[in-house]
Amino acid sequence: MASSSALSRLSNLHNHLRPLDSNNQIEGLVKFSPEVYQALSSGRAVVALESTIISHGMPYPQNLETAKQVEEIVRKNGAVPATIAILDGVPCVGLSAEQLERLATLGTRAQKTARRDIAYVVTVACTKLSNVPSFMAKLLQVGIPVFVTGGIGGVHRHGEETMDVSSDLTELGKTPVAVVSAGVKSILDIPKTLEYLETQGVCVVGYKTDEFPAFFTDTSGCKAPCRLDTPEECARLIDATTKLKLGNGVLIAVPIPKEQSASGSKIESAIQKALKEAREKNIIGSAETPFLLARVNELTGGASLASNIALVKNNALVGSKIAVALARLREHSSKAGMN
Repeated sequence: MASSSALSRLSNLHNHLRPLDSNNQIEGLVKFSPEVYQALSSGRAVVALESTIISHGMPYPQNLETAKQVEEIVRKNGAVPATIAILDGVPCVGLSAEQLERLATLGTRAQKTARRDIAYVVTVACTKLSNVPSFMAKLLQVGIPVFVTGGIGGVHRHGEETMDVSSDLTELGKTPVAVVSAGVKSILDIPKTLEYLETQGVCVVGYKTDEFPAFFTDTSGCKAPCRLDTPEECARLIDATTKLKLGNGVLIAVPIPKEQSASGSKIESAIQKALKEAREKNIIGSAETPFLLARVNELTGGASLASNIALVKNNALVGSKIAVALARLREHSSKAGMN
């Protein structure tokens, strides 16, 4: 017999899925891989992984190698990985090895997707990639409460003049999903981003740290609003946010391991030079972040790419442990409620 929470998950799944097709895949408004579908149906921990990092976060073949390694880290820590993307107009939750290879080789020819784009790309059957906001509401609907990424978007430097603010922040303010990241990309304005997150009502947690991490480095000079030190504490926070129906997301900021942290001064110098070049070339909007990350990697002689790979793997490790702790907590609560 399925518990009430399991029945609720199945109800949500059935709202979005049709029966298995001849290729043993589930189709409908969303296509789930069989592995992810079975995990959600049985209440196992599932960790959502963004696909933008595969094509826009790093070059081939490091992007493919990293994607496979990150999924393996999730599995080794007891959860099921669900890399998400829109492929040929179909939102997919959980990708095959062939689909990961396709995205990796497409690189920047595949385009990033925000919430505003989803209906359009489904209509015209494009291949697009998920960043933080585009799938958060859908993850909530199908019962995936933990989303792992490298670093979230934020308020761009000089954002008070350009009004360039990532939709990650507004999405976090209205979708109760936990995002595990290495803080905010250091190419952005971190203090203004934290102010914006406060305005949006987002709970920002430093994981085992009092200082908000800055993506490539574990220090930013900004105090983390809250601190938690274990996956179980994070799981209880996520569960409380859901039960209280606050309607906001949670950002769990995980510092990059110190041994892989890049030199803060070296990174900042490279960022300033890359920002100057971006302004000179009039690179703005969604094209700016990929340009800056690639240019900073060039200027640091590959140090920033090594740090990027290390932090993504670490986030996957922490996110998996949180997802497993949350699944156990909810299973225990469900059994207690039935007694």
